[in-house]
Amino acid sequence: MHQHKAARAAKAEDGVYRAGFACFVGRPNAGKSTLTNAIVGQKIAITSNKPQTTRHIIRGILHRPDSQLVLVDTPGLHRPRTLLGERLNDLVRETWSEVDVIGVCFPADEPIGRGDRFISTEISALKAKVIAVVTKVDLVDPATLAQRLLAVAELYDFAEIIPVSAVSGHQVENLTDAMVRFLPESPQLYPDDVLTDEPEQVLIAELIREAALEGVRDELPHSIAVLVEEMMVEGKLTKIYADLYVERDSQKSIVIGSRGARLKEVGSRARAEIEELIGSRVYLDLHVRVAKEWQRDPKQLRKLGF
Repeated sequence: MHQHKAARAAKAEDGVYRAGFACFVGRPNAGKSTLTNAIVGQKIAITSNKPQTTRHIIRGILHRPDSQLVLVDTPGLHRPRTLLGERLNDLVRETWSEVDVIGVCFPADEPIGRGDRFISTEISALKAKVIAVVTKVDLVDPATLAQRLLAVAELYDFAEIIPVSAVSGHQVENLTDAMVRFLPESPQLYPDDVLTDEPEQVLIAELIREAALEGVRDELPHSIAVLVEEMMVEGKLTKIYADLYVERDSQKSIVIGSRGARLKEVGSRARAEIEELIGSRVYLDLHVRVAKEWQRDPKQLRKLGF
């Protein structure tokens, strides 16, 4: 369990304690993970400018004196081309049916598209309160933002429409307040200060994958998977042995780079993030392995945790 660095205070308007689950949905790369991290106040979900970065359901927990908001970070809903893609879509739909509040994310810097319309029709049958969240407002001028807000309002009868920027923090607090308002009356769901219920090894594998995604060519992102094989604590040092899986030999050489330079860079970037996460010095041992067409192979998917 990870500890929360700083829980923010807020007064309950009606004196009622609320707790429940919320999630952000949207097409890939709509800013869902960045927003989850901004609300929780610490990095629990990996982010990248590559679509479909999120593959696991990660719960981030925000504690307030009047409430507990459990944010479920989900993969982006997309048209699946592989068995992995189908499984990720199933995960998303399963989450939607179980949460109390859904924030549908629309990036302000892109027009409303077919994917947005598809998601808006999908959610109409759900029992959750649905809020529209127009993300990345720091990237557009006021006139464009006004157009986006009008277009979003025509899609669905949203309980609220809130423009935010996770990067600048603009309106993030207001969005959090709105989500909390729609949570049911409930006792606390998690102990104080627990930040996420995600197993440490999964978080570490995700940080390694995030580092590996930086700068690789566009054909590679979905082909990378990471498995932490072993973790040992020796005194003040944590030793981590992890394998990076790709689907082809040609991809293996891209990840390793000339004379191992890329893999070294991945290792040092990931190590810094992991040290911050677990609060101790880390020795990180990375190996790149080929698992042919793992995204389409049920046995490989099971081994890799899907």
